[in-house]
Amino acid sequence: MNHEVTLTVNGRAHQLVVESHRTLLEVLRDELKLFGARESCGMSLCGACTVLVDDLPVSSCSYLAARAGGRAITTIEGLADGESLHPVQQAFVEHGAFQCSYCTPGMILTVTSLLRENPSPSAEDVKDYMAGNLCRCAAYYEIIEAVLAAAERLRK
Repeated sequence: MNHEVTLTVNGRAHQLVVESHRTLLEVLRDELKLFGARESCGMSLCGACTVLVDDLPVSSCSYLAARAGGRAITTIEGLADGESLHPVQQAFVEHGAFQCSYCTPGMILTVTSLLRENPSPSAEDVKDYMAGNLCRCAAYYEIIEAVLAAAERLRK
């Protein structure tokens, strides 16, 4: 079955016809050519496919595209402001909070949501909130440092 949907991605509306079974990840990558969200586990366990839907992190590998109609979707491609990195992106760069970068877009979007909800998280808060984002390169120490630095920067 096909569904006509309007996906508002990074502030731009896209009129699409999507099949019932298509995931948001598939539509973002295949139709809109936004490759920041990555498929890894395909089961909502690793966080590599994380995007924000109405400012909340979701696993786009299991979120049906038809459900996203009328919602605000943010991908890593829409986070920066022109040439200026978002403070979370900048903190990840400054703290070396990535190695292979495969998980980084999902991590950054999850952190962005965390800092909207809790502008002053503890390291333990960060670990709890990000439990669904896995880094196979094990840059966890640097990621936590980057999150705490971004939180401080955003509070100023």
